[in-house]
Amino acid sequence: MQRGKKAIHTVASQPHAGQPVLHGQEFGLNEWLVEEQYERYLHDPTSVDEAWREFFRSPSAMTPTRHETNTTSDTADGSAVKAVRVAALIHAYRVRGHLMADTDPLTTHQRDAHPGLDITAFGLGTEDLDRAFVVDDFAGRDVMTLRDVLHVLRESYCGSLGTQYMHIQSFEERHWVQQRLETPHRCPDRAEQLQILYRLGAAEAFETFLHTKYVGQKRYSLEGGESAIVLLDALLRRSIRNGAREAVIGMAHRGRLNVLANIVGKSYAEIFHEFEDEVDIRSVQGSGDVKYHLGAEGTYRAPDGGAMPVSVVANPSHLEIVGPVAEGVVRAKQEVAGAGDVSSVLPVLVHGDAAFAGQGVVGETLNMSQLPGYRTGGTVHIIINNQLGFTTSPTHGRSSTYATDAAKTVEAPIFHVNGDDPEAVVRVAQLAFDYRQAFHKDVVIDLICYRRHGHSEVDDPSITQPAMYDRIDARPSVRRLYAGALVRRGDITEQQVDGALRDYRERLERAFVETQAASASDSPGLLAVVGDDGVPPGVSTAITEAAARHVIASQTDLPPGFTVHPRVLPQLQRRTTMLDAGTIDWATAETLAIGSLLLDGVPVRLAGQDSQRGTFGQRHAVLTDRRTGIEHTPLNSLGASVGFAACNSMLSELAALAFEYGYSLARPETLVLWEAQFGDFANGAQTVVDEYIASSEQKWGQRSGVTLLLPHGLEGQGPDHSSARVERFLQLCAQANMTVAMPSLPGNYFHLLRQHALGEHRRPLVVFTPKSMLRLKSATSTLTEFTTGAFRAVLPDETADPARIERVLVCSGKVFYDLDAHRRNSHLSNTAIVRVERLYPFPEHELSTELGRYPADAEVLWVQEEPENQGAWPFLGPRIQRLTKRPIGCISRAQAPAPAVGSARRHAVEQKELVAAAFR
Repeated sequence: MQRGKKAIHTVASQPHAGQPVLHGQEFGLNEWLVEEQYERYLHDPTSVDEAWREFFRSPSAMTPTRHETNTTSDTADGSAVKAVRVAALIHAYRVRGHLMADTDPLTTHQRDAHPGLDITAFGLGTEDLDRAFVVDDFAGRDVMTLRDVLHVLRESYCGSLGTQYMHIQSFEERHWVQQRLETPHRCPDRAEQLQILYRLGAAEAFETFLHTKYVGQKRYSLEGGESAIVLLDALLRRSIRNGAREAVIGMAHRGRLNVLANIVGKSYAEIFHEFEDEVDIRSVQGSGDVKYHLGAEGTYRAPDGGAMPVSVVANPSHLEIVGPVAEGVVRAKQEVAGAGDVSSVLPVLVHGDAAFAGQGVVGETLNMSQLPGYRTGGTVHIIINNQLGFTTSPTHGRSSTYATDAAKTVEAPIFHVNGDDPEAVVRVAQLAFDYRQAFHKDVVIDLICYRRHGHSEVDDPSITQPAMYDRIDARPSVRRLYAGALVRRGDITEQQVDGALRDYRERLERAFVETQAASASDSPGLLAVVGDDGVPPGVSTAITEAAARHVIASQTDLPPGFTVHPRVLPQLQRRTTMLDAGTIDWATAETLAIGSLLLDGVPVRLAGQDSQRGTFGQRHAVLTDRRTGIEHTPLNSLGASVGFAACNSMLSELAALAFEYGYSLARPETLVLWEAQFGDFANGAQTVVDEYIASSEQKWGQRSGVTLLLPHGLEGQGPDHSSARVERFLQLCAQANMTVAMPSLPGNYFHLLRQHALGEHRRPLVVFTPKSMLRLKSATSTLTEFTTGAFRAVLPDETADPARIERVLVCSGKVFYDLDAHRRNSHLSNTAIVRVERLYPFPEHELSTELGRYPADAEVLWVQEEPENQGAWPFLGPRIQRLTKRPIGCISRAQAPAPAVGSARRHAVEQKELVAAAFR
């Protein structure tokens, strides 16, 4: 077929006016193909192959009746028609050949012939088998007999490898795949065969050993899917040869321990210690985690001496959530390696079939794969396809034909490979890596295998899948099958097979004996978590006036000819006047914080939905030229040695926040900010908050400095645009695991961000940011607040006379301004209002000092906008009460299951009543 021409992907279901009707009925099931090719021919004759052009040039191809069409086979043009039919047959195999592929190791016979691939469906018969046809570079040849065409098609598309790639729109990518599938491939040499056998033996012996020594313990065995080790081994060897410097693996539970031992290089003794549970609980802080959740870093070593750092990211039982975390880690590592150097670090995500099809975060992660702020140069996805969930069969676990169908959304090629054909597995690994390197896109390997035991070794799978497990019980392991094939072919002797396996088992036994002999005190134990009060050590967060003016000058220092939107330019210009007027607002304070950090050598990454502009039109971190659409990031013109990345994310919280968390792990020196469009939407990322942000240090000794910016405040916008669920974050606070703050002044927000970024001890920061306060005139700061001072966990009442105070209102956030306005309007001098700016770690000393200024008999009340069962009260109430050593009251909305009312009028009435109640 003719190559190099860009195809037009328009399919005409009806002829255009004035055009002759093409009768495709003669082509049976493939009428759509003839119609598509004809439409292309009409638009551009060079966009279709020569056989099609020859056919369409013939008047008999476009006839008004079926009778006339049928006669073409009896004319001189019959050979052209036949050639077109052969071309249609080739196309059909490329599209549907995978439906006949021998990819299931539990099926003893090849799939039945697909009716859409029968030659009779194309108007061809046995009499045509030995006829030569023009095939125009199919399989590298110009002319072939139909018999040879069929042989190549079945070898290419219907063997142990079934490929889906015709959903890809790019002709270049489809042609790339075709060239590699349809031309003969090199069979593995003896060294490759021995490497395959060695890896299979290592994988099998490891699992068998654990099954024997630790009976009944969960390990999520890889037995039945041992070819996954062969696949990873081939993939990493290929990576090293092509210059990759590191690999990061997001790993499923199944096979995790095997991968840690046989790919990452984690010692057997360390793994056995985890099974023995020999941990000195008196010397270890933190909860630790089960062994099949743990991550590890090590070095993969190839048989030719090549080596590469490889890490497996720790993850919880929330299956696919590790995917975007690993992608964030990879993106950060690639940026450290060099801008745009996506080949330096290879991302590999290992999935289970049921999880890949069933978990929505998979689709979110795939969707981010080509977005500017999230690209990692293509991920190799490996699905260890057990053909079963826990006890759920595919017919109950997905609606699609394959577990992989979600990957079609990003036009990733999908290779379905029989796990019992390890040579095909190696070939697929090489294909997948080469595609990734060529196109920097995701690619999927569907390793179809089975699991020999139940879901977690303690389960009896025959209860729900008796027929399946009868076949599994009778089936030899993939190592035995492959070794037998090599022996029969004379490539290796039986003695060599047995010797290799015996050597590996002896190594395992020695490690086991050493583990048994070791004392508990010698155990590697869990990663320790060092506790403290969670407050960063003293760092200077103030900046000079010159630095502040330099940062703000960048806002209007635009490239020549750059046209700012007329509604945005005045906002940028006002930032300059704010410095002199002493009315610095939130957006300007944030700009000063980020800009000054850049000047201090701290990189900053900000991501979220519409974060470049800001949900409330307040930030404008990235400007868009009104005329050309070109983007400009003012803070990157400061001349700093590091950069500021402001990224609009896709409409996701779960994968998006997980990505930022992963990024923060690999670039701890960077201030990583994730902003929710509204704080309520962080609900969608609750898994990330619970499993990573709040507990990763406790479980895995894994520290992150990721910062969450969550717009919060009840302003009559309804239940879903009001609350960032303060109570949920505080409920997760313990052992100084994170900082939770609700600043009420722009200057304090500025110091909070700088303190977090410059402090040596990094832990997550959750900031409840404002909405209406963004433009509240009373919620502004003077320049002096930025050039002096530091973050204040408690803001005292500097207007109250302590001797006259009878009531102290303690609050946080926006409600302060409503309380203060009521106090001023009512001319009340007996009430003090104290603001708690940091909710956790609880500022016990600061609050105690402030409350100590007032009479001991003064009434102390906590005031919050949120319902009584929400907000900070359930967490702070008992702590303040212990501090004051007397009961304190709570002024709030009544307990409620929803965060806020849906009526702005009702909200205003409630707010007025709440404020008034605080002064009764």
